[in-house]
Amino acid sequence: MDLNFTPEEEAFRAEVREFARTAMPADVRTAVEQGEHIDREQTIRWQKILFAKGWGAPSWPREWGGPGWDVVRQHIFDEEMALASAPRQLPFGLRMVGPVLMKFGNEAQKRRFLPRIPSMEDWWCQGYSEPGAGSDLAALATRAERKGDRYVVNGQKTWTTLAQHADWIFNLVRTDPLVKKQEGISFLLIDMKSKGVTVRPIELLDGSVEVNEVWFDNVEVPVEQRVGEENQGWTIAKYLLEHERTNIANVGINKREMERAKRLARTRTRNGKPYAEDPLFAARLAEVEIELMALEILNLRVLSEARARGAPGPMSSMLKIKGAEIIQKIGELIADMQGPAALPTRDGRLLPEPAMYLNLRKTTIYGGSNEIQRGIIAKHVLEL
Repeated sequence: MDLNFTPEEEAFRAEVREFARTAMPADVRTAVEQGEHIDREQTIRWQKILFAKGWGAPSWPREWGGPGWDVVRQHIFDEEMALASAPRQLPFGLRMVGPVLMKFGNEAQKRRFLPRIPSMEDWWCQGYSEPGAGSDLAALATRAERKGDRYVVNGQKTWTTLAQHADWIFNLVRTDPLVKKQEGISFLLIDMKSKGVTVRPIELLDGSVEVNEVWFDNVEVPVEQRVGEENQGWTIAKYLLEHERTNIANVGINKREMERAKRLARTRTRNGKPYAEDPLFAARLAEVEIELMALEILNLRVLSEARARGAPGPMSSMLKIKGAEIIQKIGELIADMQGPAALPTRDGRLLPEPAMYLNLRKTTIYGGSNEIQRGIIAKHVLEL
């Protein structure tokens, strides 16, 4: 297997790098470099710049507004954008509900929803987790009762990322409570402006508001906003989660933060010497960097499989596990170099680096906990 990039691929890399250098707004780049939260306006502005270039949906086929890149170009694009300190493109539309609509949606749904995702006309969020259904997603309790040409939805979702900004939510709901729990679930698209939808922000340890509770109180949803057949939601959910877990690997972001950790290790000192000259700390850096190199190769393998099969398959669980663990290790290295500055100030505020460390504690949980992913690997990859 030749792991070298072709001259054409290197030329593409140079094109992406130059575009990121010249087209990215300075305030957006600075916010990412300093570890600050990217606000709604900055997110939409950068996505529209990418859309105008034709790069709004890097993994999509030309048919639906994507560039039609192969998996290597997608990998190069993600890596260069991360290294250039570009904000991460929101995955909920591009990497989750978009692929679901392409595979399971009818033509009317595709024409209605897909064109509005790369242009950021619609901001999507994910309605999966509930207070009693996280890793055991099939235990969800949100109900959807069909009444004529509509469903009436009641229940609660939680940990819904950026729901406070969203226009739409793709939702798993229980449509048949009398069958096996995996068999009674449907997949609905719900307008967040619908009567009866309430969003309640959850403040995180670093003081930010990134996740939310979403409540549904007799929310009416037209039947034509159901994707796939009634009670087919579990099949759709598994397909979506494979795409989500592939995206969670975040190879480009991991590489950017790894370079940041190495740069800090050369400039920050302990006992008068740079951290990079401490043999134990240098060994920790090297160990994480080696793991990251292996993750990059695995990511290319999984993307190639996804291209051939139309879905990443259970190997995406490996990406999820290693990507989540590596970014946490990098966050720990950076936080360690903060020393006493990692502690909260008197008014309770945290600097961006320790705030990042706290925020990264979630990566081994969301998208299906790493424990669940190991079970998937044992069953479907190792066939134990």
